[in-house]
Amino acid sequence: MRASPVLCAALIAQSLLSAPASAEGKSIIVLDASGSMWGQIDGRAKLEIAREALGTVLAGMSAETEIGLMAYGHREKGSCEDIELVVPPAAGTAQAITDAANSMQFLGKTPLTEAVRRAASELKSTEEKATVILITDGIETCEADPCALGAELEASGVDFTAHVVGFGLTEEEGKAVACLAENTGGKYIQAGDAGQLVEALKTTVAVAEPDPEPVPEPEPVAAPLENNVDPILYLAEGGPEPEERVLQDAHFDFFPIAADGTVSDEVALTVYGARLDHLPAGKYLMVTDLHKAHAETEVVIGPETELSQPTVVLDAGIMNLTLRPSAGAEPDPNASWELRGANDLYDIGYEKAYLVLPSGEHALAVKLGAAEMSQSVVIEPGKVTDLDLVIGVGLAVVEAYYTDTMMVEGGEHFVEILAAKKDIDGNRKSMGYTYGAGADFDLPAGDYVAVVSLGAAKVEVPFTAKVGERVDLVAHLNAGVAQFTTPSDDFIEVLAAKPDINGNRVSFGYGYGPVWQTTLPAGDYMLKVEKADKTSETPITIVAGERLELTIPTP
Repeated sequence: MRASPVLCAALIAQSLLSAPASAEGKSIIVLDASGSMWGQIDGRAKLEIAREALGTVLAGMSAETEIGLMAYGHREKGSCEDIELVVPPAAGTAQAITDAANSMQFLGKTPLTEAVRRAASELKSTEEKATVILITDGIETCEADPCALGAELEASGVDFTAHVVGFGLTEEEGKAVACLAENTGGKYIQAGDAGQLVEALKTTVAVAEPDPEPVPEPEPVAAPLENNVDPILYLAEGGPEPEERVLQDAHFDFFPIAADGTVSDEVALTVYGARLDHLPAGKYLMVTDLHKAHAETEVVIGPETELSQPTVVLDAGIMNLTLRPSAGAEPDPNASWELRGANDLYDIGYEKAYLVLPSGEHALAVKLGAAEMSQSVVIEPGKVTDLDLVIGVGLAVVEAYYTDTMMVEGGEHFVEILAAKKDIDGNRKSMGYTYGAGADFDLPAGDYVAVVSLGAAKVEVPFTAKVGERVDLVAHLNAGVAQFTTPSDDFIEVLAAKPDINGNRVSFGYGYGPVWQTTLPAGDYMLKVEKADKTSETPITIVAGERLELTIPTP
């Protein structure tokens, strides 16, 4: 998407390498392959510029040119001995040098003085003119003096010249390596941006003494570009553009603006992510949306023969959120988050988020089971705010049993977790409830009571929850199951076997025929059946873990 820096880089490299390619004798390119070559010029890594430039120039080089490649810092970190003659100087080495540069790693330190010394030594084996072209983005880092080496090589009497190209060096850094070129009669070219690259081209052409430039032919009329619109998005002023996984979610809507300033209601074009597209020349309102960030910018699209790159700054950052139940635990897919902010900003999700948000302060609330927490989130333009939040819960798993060995299966029994401590009115706060086997609850640290109910059977199990720990609870109902069958829709009720002190019998539940089933604690009961004005009573006994099936005739 960015053509201009690559073009400039190719031109500067071509001009630099044209000197040794056309000179007598042999030449060696000394390439800085240190880790600092990952730095950027005009938005492109310097190592990419160097690779592309070398490929462009060497592809058009004369087959008779004798040239080689030496590199340093390309095989290991922290070593001042990581210097290698990758391609010995010889004719026909263009493709070998290109392939070596393209496959090279950029890792280590900058022993440039020793690298030039070894290149000069390699070239001294001939009495012919010898040239070294050093391409570096850093100064010596291995306690050597490039200035002294330049003077030493010049004094040796060998017809040797060193040219030095500094990529992105400061003026002070440039002085530290310029002497290497100057002491051997070579040139130091400093290239820090596109404009300086052009000046470097001019200077190097003078050194190379190229053939007179041919009289240019009239430029042909440019044809319209297939895609002439390339929107550029920055989260903060000055860039860089967001990473691909974020940028791919952006979309740019272009609404035409008439001569009187009226903005059309209909979108003329929508561009997604890093794609290019086509628009007629004119003025547009570019509406940009990326996650929760939004911006509207008036832009001008130029002639269809030129690439237009309308730019928008969202004034936004990224929230990188992870929710964990306890310290060191994996993110929990059941943990939810809710975000609110100015201008009706709202979003929700689970477990994780990597979200572009407008700069400023927002309110974040997270929840897992009965645990909740909230905090403010400050988003700064162009920055990633990392939030690895520990909600602080333990896990309680509840199983119900009819007896010590017979589990209640299925989803009919009711399980509720209550706070152990009662309030002033004698009530306990509910922390959550569910039905069925394998009921589990995420709970903050504290004391609780698990209440399990099935029919008339009910049991309470006190327990303590601890953050990051699991507690398995067993609720023994000491109950059995009874099924009652009547001829029709008779009223069926289970009563206590004995009246209380007031002569009343406690009801343990009721239903209607012809079939009614319930769960009852083990013990003796009185079964009452009513139909019209007639009533019958039958004593029954429930045994824990057993099933009672009883058919009762209509009274």
